[in-house]
Parts: sequence; structure tokens; C-alpha cells
Amino acid sequence: MNFYLDIETIPSQNPQVKQQFIDKVKAPGSYKKQESIDQWMAENRETVGEDNWKKTSFDGGLGHVCCIGVAVDNEPVSVYYSESYLNDEKNILSQFFNYISEKYDPSSMTPPRFIGHNITSFDLRFLFQRAVVLGVKPPRAIPFGARNWDKSIFDTMTAWAGYNGTVSLDKLCSVLDLPLKGSETGEDIDGSKVWDFVRDGKISTVAEYCKGDVDRVREIHKRMTFQQTA
Repeated sequence: MNFYLDIETIPSQNPQVKQQFIDKVKAPGSYKKQESIDQWMAENRETVGEDNWKKTSFDGGLGHVCCIGVAVDNEPVSVYYSESYLNDEKNILSQFFNYISEKYDPSSMTPPRFIGHNITSFDLRFLFQRAVVLGVKPPRAIPFGARNWDKSIFDTMTAWAGYNGTVSLDKLCSVLDLPLKGSETGEDIDGSKVWDFVRDGKISTVAEYCKGDVDRVREIHKRMTFQQTA
């Protein structure tokens, strides 16, 4: 049984966390005169601080899951999200965990395999961290501690680029002549722009984009395992 997975995340919504990043901004060491330092800070402090704050979308201890897309084998993709994304994050996790529990029978002789792009280092790690923070118990079937080479995992990035190598999902899609990221929405969206869409009330667009990524990962996996050829 294969579970295809993709998540979308946003930066910390705690105003104090954002302010801490702004407060930590310092002028480059090459600036020596106080006047130059003050001018640089006035022009760059907010922008640099916000850029650093946005990176909390990669940190499961600070950021949040706003959308989870998942599919088992060749079944349609299920997407879990909410217009009230922050208040419902716990429920989004619970719905996803329930999906896994409903689809996988623990008495099965064959353990499930979780498939995604950079799934080991990001998706599973982030989900585990949010589950701990929010106190949502996950099903044991999810291999949070698995490594890239374990049978319970198929990481399309590692399969293509090798251990410690990287390749973007969009590049893989281009190489394999598959629909590029965001093509299903008609919007210029990728992972770096998810927060902008969520902030602007377009989380349904993010959900459609997330669904598309699950479909892309599934097609890439089939190509890489020669279940499907060009």
C-alpha cells in the first residue's frame, strides 16, 4: 500500500515570534559608522526581519500546517484544510491521521510505504513536530523516524539526486514532461508563495495546488519504478 503525501506550511502566526526576528536584525559588519548603521537599519530592518520570520514555515516548532494532501495507491487525492487554518490546525492533523488509520489495516502483512518529495526531511518531520506541539496522537503506521533508504519510504528527491543531493519537484516534472507546479490553478504559485495566498484569503487555491503536487509525486514515483513509461 502506497500513501502519496504533500503538505503546505505557513510561518508562525505568533506576533511575538515575528517581532523577535525583527528585533534580532543587525546591520552587516562592514558598516562601521553609526550614521550608516542607522540608515541601513531604517531601510532594511523590517524586510530582513520578515524574510527571516517567513523561514519559520520550515520549522515545525514555530510554523503551522495549513494543508495536507494525501492519496492511497490510485485513489483520488484527499485534501485537508480550513478557511480558519490557524484555529483548525489540530483538526487538520486529526483528519489526516484518521485517513491513514481508516485506509491501513495494522494486521496487514505488508507495511505501508509513504511517498513524497523530500518527505523524510520535511513533510514527515514537520508533521511529527506539529503533532507533538498540538498533542495529536498519530497512527503508528506513519514512519516518522524512517530514513531515506528504509522500505517504508520512497523519497523522489533522494531517488533522483542521491543521498544529500537535491532537485526541485518542478525540475523533475520538466525533465519527465509532466505538468509543472501550479499548472492546475492557473496562478503563479509555489511553496515560497503559499503564505501570500493564505494571507490573501486564497487557501482554496493552495489546497488545489497541494492536490496537484500529490498527483505529480504519484506520477513521478510510477516513472521512477517503471510502472509507467514516457
